[in-house]
Amino acid sequence: MDVPIVPGPDVVPTKYWHRLEDGRVQCDLCSRFCKLREGQRGLCFVRGRLDDQVVLATYGRSSGFCVDPIEKKPLNHFLPGTPVLSFGTAGCNLFCKFCQNWDISKSRQVDTLADEASPELIARAASRLGCRSVAFTYNDPVIFLEYAVDVARACREAGILTVAVTAGEICPEPRREFYRWMDAANVDLKAFTERFYRQVCGAELAPVLDTLSYLKHETDVWFEITTLLIPGENDSSEELDAMTRWVVDELGPDVPMHFTAFHPDFKMTDRPPTPPATLSRAQEIARRNGVRYAYTGNVHDEAGGSTRCHSCEALLIGRDWYRLTAWNLTADGVCNACGERLPGLFDESPGDWGSRRLPVRLRDFAG
Repeated sequence: MDVPIVPGPDVVPTKYWHRLEDGRVQCDLCSRFCKLREGQRGLCFVRGRLDDQVVLATYGRSSGFCVDPIEKKPLNHFLPGTPVLSFGTAGCNLFCKFCQNWDISKSRQVDTLADEASPELIARAASRLGCRSVAFTYNDPVIFLEYAVDVARACREAGILTVAVTAGEICPEPRREFYRWMDAANVDLKAFTERFYRQVCGAELAPVLDTLSYLKHETDVWFEITTLLIPGENDSSEELDAMTRWVVDELGPDVPMHFTAFHPDFKMTDRPPTPPATLSRAQEIARRNGVRYAYTGNVHDEAGGSTRCHSCEALLIGRDWYRLTAWNLTADGVCNACGERLPGLFDESPGDWGSRRLPVRLRDFAG
């Protein structure tokens, strides 16, 4: 049964929808195209029909804020070592059986949105906390597009960059608006088969590939790709070969890929954790196919998480979990050994945030 949307300051109108001849309205934000009667919510939970239009019901409300290392998003070529102010809301437009943030993304309770913050307050808090960026994460930011865009606008005015951690499931018109305001993204490429997307995520692969191609060829957004490898589901050498060949052919060799370890969660507690050898195999397949920057994640693997120059193999950025252990780049992101430029966005020197995780209350920055 739908939780009713009650008019209030957190309910705002949206523009990506249209009326159907049968009296319903269709949400046009993502390819689910939810068709709604009065009082109904879409699958994402946060968008629904109220007063004969589609509204966003969680504007300005969050499940909580935390300062994380940027490497946790994961982004390895975007301001390494710096802190990022992270937050999400409730709901999601996918239904991944393995979701590792299911208590947030699958929440049907508005009460989980315990923190309130205006876009200007978020930008102010990030600045005072010394964060170079703000990340929309934990659940998919495309479902709260209006809030995310307004936060990004406020951040841009304050000199703060913004990061979208997303599954890439969004229609072309809202996608243009959304990424116009993003500086970086990590896109979950959850698998490389329609079967996996349909049966495990309740979604489709094609729109995600379309988003990745759009980011590469039509924007200046820095983006990296993450694939969570689940034993027996999306970890075959054949699938990884096809995926990484597509990335190199369609996106080029410089898009970093992260292969991360699954742990049993949500509706997939019957699967074992991903063996580290599977991640190493994926990394090797990617490199063999021309991916210059392939990483392992969710395991302790300093070699697999570090960055080497694709030209001379010199160690450029050493990483032990989220802590940087080496830095061999010039001020403009060039290899000290051979002069090859490392793709991404880099400061003159690395940040020193390390692996800390700092929960924060935004109301403390209201004054």
